[in-house]
Amino acid sequence: MQLTAWTYEGPPHVGAMRVATAMAGVHLVLHAPQGDTYADLLFTMIERRDHRPPVTFTTFQARDLGADTAELFRGAVREAAARFRPEALLVGASCTAELLQDDPGGLASTLGLSMPVVPLELPSYSRKENWGAAETFYQVVRHLVDRSRRAPPRDGRRPRANLLGPAALGFRHRDDVAEVRGLLDELGVEVHVVAPLGARAADIARLGEADLNILLYPEIGDAAARFLERTFRQPTVRTVPIGHGATIAFMREVAGHLGLDPEPALERAARRARLPWWSRSVDSTYLTGKRVFVFGDATHAVAIARVARDEIGFEVVGLGCYNREFAREVRAAAAEFGIEPTITDDWLEVEARIAELQPELVLGTQMERMIAKRLRIPCTVISAPVHVQDFPARYSPVMGFEGANVLFDTIVHPLVMGLEEHLLMMFREDFEFRDEAGPSHLATAVAPSSEPSRPAVVAAARAPVWTAEAEAELKKIPFFVRGKARRNTEAFATERGLDCITVETLYDAKSHFAR
Repeated sequence: MQLTAWTYEGPPHVGAMRVATAMAGVHLVLHAPQGDTYADLLFTMIERRDHRPPVTFTTFQARDLGADTAELFRGAVREAAARFRPEALLVGASCTAELLQDDPGGLASTLGLSMPVVPLELPSYSRKENWGAAETFYQVVRHLVDRSRRAPPRDGRRPRANLLGPAALGFRHRDDVAEVRGLLDELGVEVHVVAPLGARAADIARLGEADLNILLYPEIGDAAARFLERTFRQPTVRTVPIGHGATIAFMREVAGHLGLDPEPALERAARRARLPWWSRSVDSTYLTGKRVFVFGDATHAVAIARVARDEIGFEVVGLGCYNREFAREVRAAAAEFGIEPTITDDWLEVEARIAELQPELVLGTQMERMIAKRLRIPCTVISAPVHVQDFPARYSPVMGFEGANVLFDTIVHPLVMGLEEHLLMMFREDFEFRDEAGPSHLATAVAPSSEPSRPAVVAAARAPVWTAEAEAELKKIPFFVRGKARRNTEAFATERGLDCITVETLYDAKSHFAR
C-alpha cells in the first residue's frame, strides 16, 4: 500500500462497506482495529446518509494482540447476529487485521448461525476499493442467488431487466437508477432487481428470473454480471448510457435483446434532451475546440471524454483512469482519440500531466478539482472520489437524456464563467465598465452629446490593415467580446498612426486598455 496525502481509492474493505451500506437487511462484521472505524464518516458525512452503515467492527487495540483475537472476532459476530438479526451476514478483515490471519470466514462458519454467512477475502496489499466492492457484490450474488429460479416464458408479460452495479458512495448512482428506470419504462421493460443499491437477500435470490442484465457500473458489477451470464445464460447490456448518443445506443441495445421497437420510445424520451440543440446553436461555437483533460474511474472517464468530443466539440488532449483493472478499456479509448493514456493512482503524476498539457478545462475527480485550482484551470467533477458538494439533494443524474442535460451544464458552465471573469479582467478599465459611465449601453434612453462618440471618430478615420497572424490571434478571443477587442485595437493603432496591426499591436492594445 502506498501512503499518500490523497488517495483515489481506499482499501478493499471500504469497497465491502459500500456494498453492505447500499443493501438492505444485511450486516457486515469487519475484523479491524479501533482506528479503522473512520470509514463510517465517509457515508454519514460525505454522502449525507441519515443512518450509520450496517457494519460492526471488532475494534481490537494493541493490548488485545497478546490475547485471542480470533475469539474477539467470534464474539463480535455473535453479538451482531443477535442484535441486528440480518437476512445475511458478511464477514471480512480490514487492511490492518489482515496481518493477523485470523480467517474471518472460517471462524464465522463454526458458529452455527441461522442466517447465510458470506465470507470475504479482501487482499488489502494488492487490491483497492473498487475491486473490494466488485468482489463483495460477486460473493453476495454467488452465495445468495437461487440457481433454480430462472426467467419464465414471456407469454405476453413485460420483459424484465436487472440493474447491476449501483452502490453507496457512487457518483450520482441514486439518480442514475431513477433515470434509467424511466428509460426502460418508455421501452415497456420492467426493472426486476436493482443491486446492490436497495437490494435485500431475497432480491438477490431472484436475479435469475430476469430476461437480461444491465451493467451500469462495470467497476462494481462486472464480475457479478459475468457470473449471471454463465449461470443463467442471461445476456448483458454493457453500453453505459452517459451522453445523448450513448443513451440512444443503450435503448436500442436493450430493445434488440428483447425484440422491441425502440423508436417510439426514443422519440418521446429525446424531447427532454437539450444538449443536441445547444451543440447545433451559434452559442456553442465559442467553445468548439477547447482542449480538455479527462480523468476518473474508467467508465466515467471514457464515456464523458466521448461526450466532450462528439457532442460538445472539445478536443480531448488527455485521458486516464486510476483503477488499473480497467486500464485496457482506457488505453483502447485513448488510441481512438490519438493520445497517450494516463493510467496511475498517484495524483502527483496526474498533476504533472495536467501541467504539461495545459488544458483549458479539466474533467475529473475531487482530486483533480484541487489540482486544477492550484494550476488556475477551470474544472468540474465527473467521477468518484467526490466530496459532499457532489452529492446534491436535487435530482442530478449523469445517465440518460436528463443526465446529458446535467453534463451539458456541468461541463460548459466552468468555461462560460471563466470567460466572463476573463472579460471583466481584460476590460476592467474600459469606459463602459466604469461606474461613472452612467447607464448601461442596453438602456433605452441615452443622453445627447454635442461631441461625436469615440467609435464614430474611429470609423471616420481610415481603418488599419490586419495581418493574417493578428486576425488568427483575434479569433481566439470569445466571440461576444471579439468586436470590442477589434474596435479597441483599431482605435489604439489609429491614435498612434499605425497602418498595420500585428499580433504585437493586439497585445499592446490589450495592455493599454487593461491599465
